[in-house]
Amino acid sequence: MGLDLTPLPKPKLGYEDRFKEIFNILKDMQDEDYSKSPSIIELFIKKKYRLQRKLLREWHQNSISSFDTIKAPRVGYDDEADNWFLKSNKTDNEKLSDKTLIKKNKGFYVIELAKEIEGVPIGKYCARAGYRNGFRGEYLRNCEDLIGDLVYGIYGSSLAEGTLEYGYKLINKADEIAKKHDLIYLKKQREAPDEWSGHIKSRLHLIYSLANWLIFYGKNGHGYEADF
Repeated sequence: MGLDLTPLPKPKLGYEDRFKEIFNILKDMQDEDYSKSPSIIELFIKKKYRLQRKLLREWHQNSISSFDTIKAPRVGYDDEADNWFLKSNKTDNEKLSDKTLIKKNKGFYVIELAKEIEGVPIGKYCARAGYRNGFRGEYLRNCEDLIGDLVYGIYGSSLAEGTLEYGYKLINKADEIAKKHDLIYLKKQREAPDEWSGHIKSRLHLIYSLANWLIFYGKNGHGYEADF
């Protein structure tokens, strides 16, 4: 499947220390037997992991979703989300009335309509599994000759502090490369260049995009999970 980076929730005010404590407990549980343990998010639905599920329940009850941070509208709460959802799903649910369809999907976040687009990768860089605001970290492996050991930073889950630190390391390295090749304009370019994926323009744009994604979530109190 490869590596995807999924934004983690952030702690509610006053819950920061316990949030970090639970994160480290869950991470240690994964590390004990990585080949048999599911991802942190998957733990929530695995019945045999009772302690993990209890901790995750507490964790999620006292945290704020990354979807709220990117200001994604919700079905059943925002008209724009309702309209988008009905237009996108009505064909497959022709027998259901609009009211019923909205009720059945109440609370669904429409990431495609998020206001904070810095937290939503362009389609080319989106995670292959999980949610639309996840980043396909697997692609960074093709940049090892450009960024060296920094490529290994994506292999471990991290809280907000580490996420922000890694994002700045990547963007500083990207700036260094961009200045040598007169490509600094890629730093603020959202859409990917037309060049093939192995071209330095394309790879540098990928590095910038990931760095900006990490910095956005880190600044807003979110870490990420490295999901293989």
